[in-house]
Amino acid sequence: MSIDTRPHTAVQIQLNGMGDLVWHAQYLRCIAEQSRDGQITLIAPPTAMARDLIGHEPWLREVVDFDRRPRRVERRRGRHSGLPGLMRLGAELAPSRFDRMIMFSDHPGRTVIVCWRAGIRQRIGYGATWLQRLMLSKTPWIDFYDGPDVRSYHEATRFAITQGFCDAPIVPRISVRPDAVARMSERLAGLPRPLYALAIGSSEPCKQWGAANFSALATLLIESGGGVFLTGGPLEAELAEEILGGIPAELRGRALAVTDGSAADTVAAMSLATVCIGNDTGATNIAAGVCTPSWVLLGPRPPLPHDPEMLKLLQAPQLADIQPAEVVRQVLASMAAPLATHDPLSRP
Repeated sequence: MSIDTRPHTAVQIQLNGMGDLVWHAQYLRCIAEQSRDGQITLIAPPTAMARDLIGHEPWLREVVDFDRRPRRVERRRGRHSGLPGLMRLGAELAPSRFDRMIMFSDHPGRTVIVCWRAGIRQRIGYGATWLQRLMLSKTPWIDFYDGPDVRSYHEATRFAITQGFCDAPIVPRISVRPDAVARMSERLAGLPRPLYALAIGSSEPCKQWGAANFSALATLLIESGGGVFLTGGPLEAELAEEILGGIPAELRGRALAVTDGSAADTVAAMSLATVCIGNDTGATNIAAGVCTPSWVLLGPRPPLPHDPEMLKLLQAPQLADIQPAEVVRQVLASMAAPLATHDPLSRP
């Protein structure tokens, strides 16, 4: 029996959103292929929902929460906040005896402290500044992205290619849990087709298109013959009810709010939708990640160019300038063109 000499690997992702995790998922898989047992341990913020989104993947050994900055609504101090918290996380990782920590982070200093406490000697990161190069193990470095787009996917891609984890950019894709597909298929069965997912959540007020716009959009989509479901988390439950209340009563039975499921259920629901339309949020990136055409109400925010086939950007000088009727016109026109079919259960 041969001994697996590949390094025992932990990977840390700094960014805390579900969409951020979707952007990184394929690069994580590539790292796992070069790691012991073909697996990695992922260190990620709880808000990335890594267990729900990729916890079923065979290349993922374990998810460890890096609980440093809880959301404000939680009103608590993170378990790994401050120097004592970093030392605590290091102590939690130490028994695993990792050979290396790979950091998708533009501020790796805290994770370097964790590595020191955990006894992880090889610390691989961007090395984009002189200070990072002092803290990290000497490997090929990258420069920070300095262009018009959202930077994190560009930097993750540069890093993965420079380190030899892959040889070209990879379009973000995730797979779907079959059990979640079964649950959501049953839940959405009563809605007409085509089925439109409206991603109503937002991490910041400046990304929120608003209840009145979503009500008008849902009404127009239903009048065109489709069904609509509103997707979000528990924090969006009140907003979802407001949106449903803005749909004419005679059409309201063709719409459904889905704000009480898990992130895995969101992935499954998006794989069942014909089209997703929504705020610049994790759900719209999840939809594209399962090959459902996804229209992002972006307004004046930086472009997301990494998946032009599935991720459609609705841009304007101000988010409020985007009108529901124009969104419907563009979406219906795109649906009239041939679209590639996709299998939501297939692995990338």
